[in-house]
Amino acid sequence: MTKKSLDRKPEAAKRNKKSRQSNRPKVTKKAKLVSLLSNNCGVDIAGLSKKLGWQTHSTRAAMTGLRKSGYVIELTKSEDGKPSRYRVSHGPVEQGG
Repeated sequence: MTKKSLDRKPEAAKRNKKSRQSNRPKVTKKAKLVSLLSNNCGVDIAGLSKKLGWQTHSTRAAMTGLRKSGYVIELTKSEDGKPSRYRVSHGPVEQGG
C-alpha cells in the first residue's frame, strides 16, 4: 500500500458528512442578546452574562454595539439595592435617504 491509498476516504463517508449538517439558520450572538433584552421585564447584567456565557464587561460592550447599530435600550434603575434592568424598547431605525 502506498501513502496515497491510505489518505483516501471512502466516498460514502464524504456523503454522510454532508447529510449530517443542519439546515437550521445559524443564531448569532447579537440575535441571542437582542432576544434576551426583548423581555418586557428586562434583564440585569449578571443574569444576561450568565445566560450568554460572557463576562459582564463583554455584555456591556455588546450592548454598546447594539446602541451604535440603532437599537434603543432602556435602563430601569431598581430601588432597594436590586440590580438595574435593561431591555430593548425599539429595534434599529432605518434611515431614509
